Amino acid sequence: MTITDVARAAGVSVATVSKVVNGRYGVASSTAERVLEVVAQLGYETSLVASSLRRSRTNVIGILLAGFDPFATEILKGISAEAVGKGYELLAYSGAISDDNAVGWERRSLSRLGGTLIDGAIILTPTVSVPTSSVPVIAVDPHTGSGGPSTIDCDNIEGARAATRHLIELGHTRIAHVRGRTDLESALLREQGYRDALEAAGIAYDPGLVRDGGYRAAWAIDAARELLTLPDRPTAVFAANDLSAFGVMEVAHELGLRIPQDLSIVGFDDIPEAGSATPRLTTIAQPLQEMGARAVTMLIALLEGREVEAHVQLPSRLVVRRSTAPPPEPNAP
Repeated sequence: MTITDVARAAGVSVATVSKVVNGRYGVASSTAERVLEVVAQLGYETSLVASSLRRSRTNVIGILLAGFDPFATEILKGISAEAVGKGYELLAYSGAISDDNAVGWERRSLSRLGGTLIDGAIILTPTVSVPTSSVPVIAVDPHTGSGGPSTIDCDNIEGARAATRHLIELGHTRIAHVRGRTDLESALLREQGYRDALEAAGIAYDPGLVRDGGYRAAWAIDAARELLTLPDRPTAVFAANDLSAFGVMEVAHELGLRIPQDLSIVGFDDIPEAGSATPRLTTIAQPLQEMGARAVTMLIALLEGREVEAHVQLPSRLVVRRSTAPPPEPNAP
């Protein structure tokens, strides 16, 4: 449907239709009403690109993400709820659909969208730092921590301490860690929190109990299989995110290990699936929807020319469910 079709159906000129749909003066109210009726009937929409060239604005916020996983979905819920009534539309764009283009997808996406389709962007868990951009940017779960564009994250290090401390207080001493994406600041902080809690309890750090999970269930399955088939296997695992924890659970079930009687597991994120897992997963809750909402608030402030905080950190908290318990007694069946 084109503007010419609307003009023909309404019996007016293309210039008149353009004035009406762009809210400009110089058209009689009765004519404007007739044009809008035709627009509604025909389903005509103006081009975002054309609009941006005319007005230098699209009133569209881009949400750039690597994929629509449960973590991203929860943040999207917060973004969507906060954007209601703010005068902006949302465009969710996944720019990393294969391993071949998984690194640096944010810059490529900003080059494609910035300035023509979107006025600003919220980037979820970037693979690289984004120091400059053609549009304002807020990074959620930043690549290298605060720096560059304004960033939002949770207290990753204290969350990891709390997770590991919970296992230590239950009596575990052989606690493994399936770490996250090793290029991402959040994963490094969670590993540091794990090590801090061990040190505080007088438990020596054992690099043989740490494996890469990459924040992916498939990688975590391989990591868990290595850990849980060790001659002196761990009695507990702290996984760097819930998806990795699910991978550990899957391998434990395959090996006939009971959770939590034989193996305790703690995740990180508290995505909705954590509360419905079998057993229900003990985890560290990030305020994911609040993080999304704060990102919208900060980005709109930037678009309106106001200053925002360079780094917003929200608290994390331990949620104890059914996947953790004291370790089995020596020689117990």
